[in-house]
Amino acid sequence: MTSTLKRDPAGESGAAAALHTGTSNLRTLLTRNLRQSGIVVAFVAIVALFAVLTDGVSLSPGNITNIVLQYSYILVLAIGMVIVIVGGHIDLSVGSVVALTGAIAAVLVIGGGLPWWVGIAAAVGTGVLVGAWHGFWVAYVGIPAFIVTLAGMLLFRGLTLQVLGNISLSPFPAEYQMVAGGFVNGLIGGQGFDAFTVLIAALGVAGYAAYAYRSRIAKVLDLQQVESFPLFACRIALVGVVVLAFAWQLATSRGLPVVLVILSVLVLVYGLVTRRTVFGRHVYAIGGNLAAARLSGVKARAVTFWIFVNMGFLAGIAGVIYSARSNGAQPAAGTMFELDAIAAAFIGGAAVTGGVGTVVGALVGGLIMAVMSNGMQLMGVDQSMQSVVKGLVLLLAVAFDVWNKRRARGTGS
Repeated sequence: MTSTLKRDPAGESGAAAALHTGTSNLRTLLTRNLRQSGIVVAFVAIVALFAVLTDGVSLSPGNITNIVLQYSYILVLAIGMVIVIVGGHIDLSVGSVVALTGAIAAVLVIGGGLPWWVGIAAAVGTGVLVGAWHGFWVAYVGIPAFIVTLAGMLLFRGLTLQVLGNISLSPFPAEYQMVAGGFVNGLIGGQGFDAFTVLIAALGVAGYAAYAYRSRIAKVLDLQQVESFPLFACRIALVGVVVLAFAWQLATSRGLPVVLVILSVLVLVYGLVTRRTVFGRHVYAIGGNLAAARLSGVKARAVTFWIFVNMGFLAGIAGVIYSARSNGAQPAAGTMFELDAIAAAFIGGAAVTGGVGTVVGALVGGLIMAVMSNGMQLMGVDQSMQSVVKGLVLLLAVAFDVWNKRRARGTGS
């Protein structure tokens, strides 16, 4: 049953209207944004499938912690990559940039004996410079991003070999390793679990519920269709249960991973940047229709430049995380990372033509890849077959995007 969306002439408040307005038609709600709802359903199905196939091992506290630690750098890259793709571009160099930034940190910290934080600052700064290099050629010279970043992939891989002298460097000091392997544990106690991890999760759920409720009120006042309040409450409760269950598994393992804190901050910041800032709106504008964006006064060149600077910044962070995780720098580090990040963005709902995509979607897409990889490893699936499965999933995700566009246009062909 669907309620009519209209402003109350008697002056009913937005909060009161939010309690009584909305539709209970699940089909309408799911098909309204089929791209995002389909991703969430697919993620839940994949998690459930591997839970059954591995007899619950995939959902054990230790394995969930390992997934966070092993795939965090791909998720960081996916955040930057989805912004690049939304802007109508692509970046094929991020794997090489991860290798180069990790190599810079290793040479300074391991080879030069400098403090660990100097290595981190240098790695991130190198990533920003690389992003500025790419942004200059794409935005101001006009060379397509595919060509610029393909050249960058070769260029920065070669520089990595030069910086390392074609050898590996290890180990990093313990403080540096904490970035990817450290845990926040025992701050407020807990009997058999880390209470701080559970507390942070509970606060996160409360914050999400408040944000979702305020968004619902805004949509109601703007006469947008929303779900009925019981369905809204069920959605919040379901998210809360999932997040708290995830936090409980971490709390009963080793506590809250430091890298998860970093990733959470990045997701929150970039979620706000893409949805609530002028820069974010301009990224979507130039990706959706470059000519129209320029006619509207958007400085497309500057926006494109900063898109690539941002990608370099996040690649630098990913380089620090990966080098800390591997406790060293290797010439071959970061190989194929760009494909994993691109796959995460597309599986997460980004459109091939640009203008469509979200940070949360890219995160879910990356988690789908992570759960599949981890699950197949637990099952002992051969590496070659894992690549086949990943390739098919990526192809199906893009095919789904094409079909969804045709459905939206009503062409059916």
